[in-house]
Amino acid sequence: MSKDTLFALSLFPYLGFLWFITRSGETPRLALIGFYVLLVFVAVTIPAGIYAKVHYGEMLANVDWLHGSAEFFLTLSNILVVLGFRQAILEHKKH
Repeated sequence: MSKDTLFALSLFPYLGFLWFITRSGETPRLALIGFYVLLVFVAVTIPAGIYAKVHYGEMLANVDWLHGSAEFFLTLSNILVVLGFRQAILEHKKH
């Protein structure tokens, strides 16, 4: 199985994960937004990788400005997840 096929197949368990955590109503809102922003990262990374290959003849990781721009969404996702759970922990400690 190629890495591209594995990458595409990995989207389905993640969508299932999002469905369950959204439906549960237990996930802090900010963290939930962060988990959804990860989908934005995936949606941006795919065309960025294609662009890097077509216009530069390189992998996305080798085109710094493009790679950094795509990775911004991964960083944003991580920050939102951490802040969301941090906020939930602090609220839980108050009660």
